[in-house]
Order: sequence, then structure tokens, then C-alpha cells
Amino acid sequence: MIKYWQQEDGKLVEKEEGELNRHSKIWVDARSVTRDDIAELEEKYKIDPENMLDALDPDELSRIDYNDDFEYTFAIVRLPVFSPGDDISYFCTPLGIIIKGNLFITICWTDCEVLRDFAANRIKDLSFNDFPAVTIRFMARADIMFLRYLKELNRRATTIQNEMLQSVQNHELIQLLNIQKSLVYFATSLKSNQMLLEKLRKTKLLKLDDEDQDWLDDVEIDNRQAMEMVDTYTNIMAGMNDAFSTVLGNNLNIVMKTMTGWNLVLVLPTLITSYFGINVPLPWQKSPWMGAVIVLSMCLFAGVLAYLFFMKRRLTPEVKKRVPLAQRRKIRIQKRTIAKMDKQAAKKK
Repeated sequence: MIKYWQQEDGKLVEKEEGELNRHSKIWVDARSVTRDDIAELEEKYKIDPENMLDALDPDELSRIDYNDDFEYTFAIVRLPVFSPGDDISYFCTPLGIIIKGNLFITICWTDCEVLRDFAANRIKDLSFNDFPAVTIRFMARADIMFLRYLKELNRRATTIQNEMLQSVQNHELIQLLNIQKSLVYFATSLKSNQMLLEKLRKTKLLKLDDEDQDWLDDVEIDNRQAMEMVDTYTNIMAGMNDAFSTVLGNNLNIVMKTMTGWNLVLVLPTLITSYFGINVPLPWQKSPWMGAVIVLSMCLFAGVLAYLFFMKRRLTPEVKKRVPLAQRRKIRIQKRTIAKMDKQAAKKK
């Protein structure tokens, strides 16, 4: 899908290709591109196919260079993406940026909130007459979304942790694993963007004025803050996984102790009855009441053992603590909040 935007009275306006003012700056917005879109971009705007493949590669890292053969500046910026329907809801995607004359071309294999914010005029004081500044604003918006998504991931992890305090299920463990994957994607993308920011400060491919340099400083601060948050949340998740692994190991040990206790209770009656199956004369074996006496004795003996092992809590599993009512309410509120955020994001998408 290819859209065309031009700025009028400080706001971006979507236009048909035939309505474009060729003397003004044009934003060619290519999202969720198809093969036909790729062929159209390559033919109409003379884009290097290798750059097109790089922009559509989900694993491509951030960079900037100049294409001498096709005479344009090419950059890749990593953007965060929230997709509620996927197993891993939070991941990252490359955004290809091509600056060629009065054209500002963005290429992305999917859609994301950063691009929607630009198209919806949610970016304050945005001027498409300064393409280097627009590039920096894309990175600034990406950092804002990184920070927002990191906070949402932290809230989800807290909710899952509260659920696991009640019972540990495979579903919660899989959710924690997906959150860890998202944190790894974010960490890799933020480090890649940080390298791009450092290169923008040194390169001459984008001519930055004093105001752009100030914006660049602010973006670097936000990017470093997001990197520190990722490291913090990653360490918290690692500690949480270790703690729950220990809990699962302890629960398994408790179950094994319980099974051992039952085996001790049941093995002694079995041992006594096995004596009557051997071909050896036993005392009182011809007595009509001896069978009942033996059965009652074994039941009494097993009851005494059960009392010693379980009622005295020597091998009894630990009593699971009941989660307080206030904490259960907090868990329900967190679940509703996350579900509401997912629905809002799905509607925006």
C-alpha cells in the first residue's frame, strides 16, 4: 500500500498521485508493501533493489549511507511494533528511509504506531521542508514508543507474576518467555539505533543545523534511557525465572516426599499379607477369626502411620497461602487494563 502526503498549513494531507504538487516536498509512504508496490517503487523512483530488500528484511540493523549509482541517501531505523494477535505481541521492524530530491520515501513491510502517528498529525511542530529533521523526528517518536511499550511489558510481567503466585501453569511460563523475547528484540534494536545516532552526529550525509543537533541530543538521551530500562527489566525477568524455577523444584520435592510417605504406609500391609501366600505353616492360620483380626490390625497400623506422617506434618505438603482479597482485585484490574489496551491498539491498527 503506497500513500502520498504533502504538508499544507502545517498539517499532512493525503493526496492522490495526480493531485501532487511536484514542486513541493512529498512523503511517499509505503507500508505493508506487496510485490506490486515493490515493483512500482523500483520503477517509478529508481530505487536500488538491494536497498529495497534491506528495508524489507525484518532482521536488518540501523545504518545510513549514500547510494552513488542511484544518487540518494538511504537510512534504516528500527521501530517498535505492537501486534495484539501474534504470540509475540511486541517486536521490531526496520523502516527504510530514502531522501531523493524533494521526495521523502519510507518503506516498511508492516504497519506500526510510529507511522500512524505521523500520518495522523500527532507530531508537534513537524516541518517536511527539512528532511534531516524529519529523520530525527522519526527516531524520536520511535524512542517514545519504545519507552511506552517497555512500561506495558513490565505491567504484563507483574500481572503474570501475581497469577503465578496462585498457581504455576504452562500458559504463564509461555507468556514470560514471549516477554523475554520482546525484550531481546528491543535491546538489539535500541543498540542499533544508538549506533545510527552516533553516526548521524559525524556524517555529512545529512546536513544538521543547530536545532537539529539539539533534537539529536534529546533523542540520544531518550534512547539511552530506553536501553537502561531494557537492561533493568531483563535482569528482573531473569531473577523471576530463577525464583519460579526454584519454586517448581521445591514443589516437586514436596510431591516426592508425599509419595514416599504413602509408599511406606502401603508397603507394610502388603508385606504382612505376602506371608500368607507362602507354603509355610503359620500360627492360627486355621482360625476363622484370624483373617478379620489381621485386616483390622493392618488398617489400624496404616492409620497410625498415616497419622505420624501426615497429621504431624512431617511429610505434609506446605499449605498454599491464600492470596489476599485486595491483591486478587489488583490482579483483575491489571488484566482488564491490559485487555482494554489490546482492544484500543487493535482498533487503531
